[in-house]
Amino acid sequence: MEVLVIGIAGGTGSGKTTIVRQILTQLPEGAAVVIPQDNYYRDNSEMPLEERQKLNFDHPDSIEWDLLCRHLETLRTGESVDMPHYSYLTCTRQAETTLLKPHPVLIVEGILCLSSKELRKRMDIKVYVDAPADDRLLRCIRRDIEERGRTLEAVQDRYYKTVQPMHTQFIEPSKAAADIIIPNDRRNQVAMDMIVARINMHLINTGQDKKA
Repeated sequence: MEVLVIGIAGGTGSGKTTIVRQILTQLPEGAAVVIPQDNYYRDNSEMPLEERQKLNFDHPDSIEWDLLCRHLETLRTGESVDMPHYSYLTCTRQAETTLLKPHPVLIVEGILCLSSKELRKRMDIKVYVDAPADDRLLRCIRRDIEERGRTLEAVQDRYYKTVQPMHTQFIEPSKAAADIIIPNDRRNQVAMDMIVARINMHLINTGQDKKA
C-alpha cells in the first residue's frame, strides 16, 4: 500500500481539529485515519500527580517522537500498530491502546508536528493552521475547562507560563516548514480544496480510490 502522510500543526486552539474534520468529510469512507500527536506524550507515571500537572506539555521534549516515527514507518509497510492513549486528567499514558490499521492516508495532527525534523521527513504534505493569539486563548480556556477539568485560573496560568512562550519559541517558527498555511480567521475553502484534491489524486494514482 502506498501511503500519503499529512502533517497538520498550529498553536493550541488554532482550529486544527476543525480542519481535520473538514478534510475527512470530503474523503471516501475509510480513506484516512488521524494520528493525534497528543497520544504520544511521554509516560510520566513514576512522578507524583502534583509534579505531573506542572509538566510543560508544549515543549518538543514532552513527545516520544521515536515511537511516533516508528509507528508511521510500520503503517507505511502495511502493518498495524498499537497506538497509545494519554490522559490529561492524570497526565499519564493509559494502559489501553487502539489497534491502528494501515490506511491510504495518515493525518498526523498536533501543535508540535512540524517542529520535529525526523517527523517532517516522513510527511508528504505539511500544513500549518494559523490563528490570532486572542482566538487561540479563548478556545484554549473553553476546551481545558470543559474537557480537561481545569479551572479558569489554572488555564490562564498555564497559558502565560508555558503555552504562549512555547508557541513563540517552537510552534510559530515551525510555520516556515509548512507547504500550506491556512489562516483560520478567514474562509479557507481554497486551501481545503487544494489538500483534498491532492489526497484524491493520490488515491486515484495508486488505485486506492475504489478500495477506500
